[in-house]
Amino acid sequence: MTGFMLLALQFATTVTHADEIKRTGIPNSTFPISLAVSIPANTKITFISGTLADVSNPDAPKGSIEAYGDTQTQATSIIKKIEKLLANEGLTLSDVVKVNVFLVGDPKLDGKMDFNGLNAAYSQYFGSPDQPNKPVRTALQVAALPMPGGLLEIEMTAAKVVTPPPKKSKK
Repeated sequence: MTGFMLLALQFATTVTHADEIKRTGIPNSTFPISLAVSIPANTKITFISGTLADVSNPDAPKGSIEAYGDTQTQATSIIKKIEKLLANEGLTLSDVVKVNVFLVGDPKLDGKMDFNGLNAAYSQYFGSPDQPNKPVRTALQVAALPMPGGLLEIEMTAAKVVTPPPKKSKK
């Protein structure tokens, strides 16, 4: 374990009870991710498959970046779609514990991924005053996505502690 990670574990661990989800943040940082998230045994875990953006400009050429928008626009679209999927499971974005983001190179950035565009959208939903929980996250550049015009795909894992059923009393 690196010194940074050990330091993070020593100083930035959220104090929780044994039956709560524990999030370990980055010391002295507002970056919207956690270094680690620990989940207790009595937890409902929901996995959200890789999700792509909806068309934001139907007048743009089909399958183009212009049809789906820039990275920030696409990330916002995806997070809103996932938010609805979570709601169908009785969960919210505050229950998200892990996020994987796959970005392709943006032609407007000489083929580099738009990490700033991702974070501009992402930080509106995670680590914000309205939703302070920060999941762990991996963001990496990939060669291609299954949707022409798509700049990113996001998958999430959510977890929520469930109250165990009351113990039956012996008569």
